[in-house]
Amino acid sequence: MRLDNKVALVTGGGSGMGLAFTQRFAEEGAIVFFTDINERAGREVEQRLTTAGLAVVFLAQNVALESDWMRVLEHIREVSGRLDVLVNNAGIGTLNNIETCTVEDFDRILDVNLKSVFLGCKHGIELMKEQGGSIINVASIAAICGEPNALAYSASKGAVRLLTKSVALHCAQRGYAIRVNSLHPGYIETPLLAGSSGSTRLSADEVVATRTRIAGEIPLKRRGTPDEVAGAVVYLASDESTYVTGTELVVDGGYSCH
Repeated sequence: MRLDNKVALVTGGGSGMGLAFTQRFAEEGAIVFFTDINERAGREVEQRLTTAGLAVVFLAQNVALESDWMRVLEHIREVSGRLDVLVNNAGIGTLNNIETCTVEDFDRILDVNLKSVFLGCKHGIELMKEQGGSIINVASIAAICGEPNALAYSASKGAVRLLTKSVALHCAQRGYAIRVNSLHPGYIETPLLAGSSGSTRLSADEVVATRTRIAGEIPLKRRGTPDEVAGAVVYLASDESTYVTGTELVVDGGYSCH
């Protein structure tokens, strides 16, 4: 029970890695609030996990809206009085390059992937700074390694990487016992990765070539699973990582070694 009695918030918790984080946190003893823009999926997850005896609560949220952040955090304040762990996980992606990416693509992806992390950190700190805690911002190896066919996604995740360091330094300088780290998963079997070919401005041949190239560059010769990433998130959320802040934790099967 590495997270016994901790209060956690996971965004994008209705599927993929966010779902794995939510379930693992609850199994480790946390009280987990999780959000998603897909209310139907969130309610189904809530029912399944509570039936299994896990302490989870679903809240609908558009992470790009400041008003939704304030509503969600106020609910947590009223119910629990504190927040110990915040995982800014919600994200979207589109396959595009500098020539095919539209302004609308760019704005939409940065709103969800970057603006949401800014809002989560900004307002989450207010609920955490009295007692301390852990903020985990889910970035990507695309923030470390260049990817020509994920322009807006890479830009958003690269910004999350440095936003994380700025927030970590701020919290340390102010004397808040809040550690802030970024998580950098590689190519993980999630709905986001599986569905990216349906949200692309590349040709079918370019999509196949990109997928083939990436698959051949993973040293462990396979994609990861959400559960394999969840273990890293539990470490950053737990008291085992109390001397870890402003850093990047990479879970990518060795991809970024290249």
